[in-house]
Amino acid sequence: MKRLLIVGAGGHGRSVAEAVLAAGKYKLVGFVDDAAPALQQVWDLPVCGAIADLARYRDYADAVIVAIGNNRLREALQCTLYAAGFETATVVHPQAMVSPRAVIGAGGAIMAGAIVRTEAQLGEGVIVNCGAVVDHDCRVDDFGHLGVNAAMAGGSVLGRSAWMQAGSVLGYGAMVEAGVGLGLPGEAINKTKSRNGIQ
Repeated sequence: MKRLLIVGAGGHGRSVAEAVLAAGKYKLVGFVDDAAPALQQVWDLPVCGAIADLARYRDYADAVIVAIGNNRLREALQCTLYAAGFETATVVHPQAMVSPRAVIGAGGAIMAGAIVRTEAQLGEGVIVNCGAVVDHDCRVDDFGHLGVNAAMAGGSVLGRSAWMQAGSVLGYGAMVEAGVGLGLPGEAINKTKSRNGIQ
């Protein structure tokens, strides 16, 4: 069983840790977080050190997942991991429903109660949080993030590093442009469009 290290010991990091433990596909060996050395452990797992020291843990773990909600930071850290020679893990909670015909990129986290339907395409480092739905033929570009109970209807697209607030909905064939937040006050109203040009 491969040894897994989680980057980020905050709320999302701990949620990903629970998904790892529930799935039983990796041996969870600990966390890396900038709260170290003040934060020395989470539950019975060590916080090994700060994020800047990631390369030092190459022999400590076989795979790593960046469990940080900030899309840009998650992308930067995943690039750092590649440069250090780490394998990037994808974590799927056993209570998620993922179609065998969906495509899931490296470094993603699909949480409890999430649904990813047939022929959906998820890029690298995507988060599909608890209860979120990515319907058939949807696309979530690299480092996109669906909040709790967010929903993408069939054929919709969430752009690179775009974010769907908890409970927000993206209609059939609609698209959120790269880097935009849907459901945040004043952010996405004019940047959400239909892929066929009809608002």
